[in-house]
Amino acid sequence: MDSKLRDILARQIEFTPELEASVNHIVSEVESHGDSAVLAFTKEFDRVDLTADQLVVSNTELDAAARKADPALVRVIEEAAENIHRFHGNQKRKSWQVDDGDGVVLGKKIVPIERVGLLVPGASAPLFSTLLMAAIPAKIAGCDHIAVATPPQPDGDIHPSVLAAAKIADVDRVYRAFGAQAVAALAYGTESFTPVDKLVGPGHPVVQIAKKRVFGRVDIDMVAGPSEIVVVADSSANAKHVAADMLSQAEHGSGYEAAVCVTPDPDLAAAVAEELDRQLADLSHREAAQTALSRYGAIVTVDDLGQASELVNRIAPEHVELIVEDPWEIQSGIRHAGAIFLGAASSEPVGDYYAGTNHILPTAGAARYASSVGVDTFLKDISLISYTSHRLKRVAGSIVQMAEAEGLDGHANAIRVRLQSPE
Repeated sequence: MDSKLRDILARQIEFTPELEASVNHIVSEVESHGDSAVLAFTKEFDRVDLTADQLVVSNTELDAAARKADPALVRVIEEAAENIHRFHGNQKRKSWQVDDGDGVVLGKKIVPIERVGLLVPGASAPLFSTLLMAAIPAKIAGCDHIAVATPPQPDGDIHPSVLAAAKIADVDRVYRAFGAQAVAALAYGTESFTPVDKLVGPGHPVVQIAKKRVFGRVDIDMVAGPSEIVVVADSSANAKHVAADMLSQAEHGSGYEAAVCVTPDPDLAAAVAEELDRQLADLSHREAAQTALSRYGAIVTVDDLGQASELVNRIAPEHVELIVEDPWEIQSGIRHAGAIFLGAASSEPVGDYYAGTNHILPTAGAARYASSVGVDTFLKDISLISYTSHRLKRVAGSIVQMAEAEGLDGHANAIRVRLQSPE
């Protein structure tokens, strides 16, 4: 096995002890000192000196900033929001009950998580698309309070396109803060931050460590790592398309993104390698992309597409593209992926921005057991049990026997007393 492919298969989300300790300090400070700590760390890391009354973006500011956004871009954001809403509207589960006989009713009550905090990066680029991907499913789920935390720009403002997206998604609050300090503020609450029940969204390693740190106090969607893509391509594929899609993920900026082409066609493999070099030269983020490719970029030749599917399942990548003659046949063999893009027209950015599917996806092999963010991310279910005296009398002996076998006399007694003193 190629050493680089071995490295790709071994990728994990790991953090240095020093960074973990630094984040733990930030979280503890915010938990203890509230807004003053948030402001101090925002000044230290974002180089923005805010006052406490600037932490929450006012409705007036939200409206004004939204008006400042490029009208053409706002229209496109509205279109994307409609697509996201239409797709995610199919996901909402309903409560259900079953008649189990003897008058017994069992079921599940599906309820939205009450308060959620959405983490929207924005230091290197205004990621308004991520805001839509998190906020719209939360809105469909019916969350009572949807808050967004996003970093200020050097002038202290939040990019107008992010605020326009916040207005379109109808979020309840926008905070001018990000990083570990925002994660902690949302988890524990401060003078300005309303505490939430769940945190959702991507971010740099500091954000992910902070999410790990506050898990238990609140729920989190996932610990997200650098982006990754595997393009499965056969002789029908255009090498320019394959290379462009690999670079679309390699350019993200951490230098640890994975971009892999898997093909049974050696000629295509050679053409993709040439195209990567050619297109890389014209890329504005070419240094970051080159670093990522040097670490986790690979072109792998396999015997056939069945072997390609097996390799995809071993990698369990965030994104899989199937640029092959019959993508629907190949996708049936893929079990482990965050999202599958079928056919040459289904380039990964289609899903990132516009199709309506969610782009907050599991990374670093987590697709073996995890799913994309969706409406379910913002729902929880509660079991419903309605027993009758008739059924209890009939099965009480079985319940008592099980409780006593586990040494839990109190459990057994809770059943016995009902037989001795019904109702």
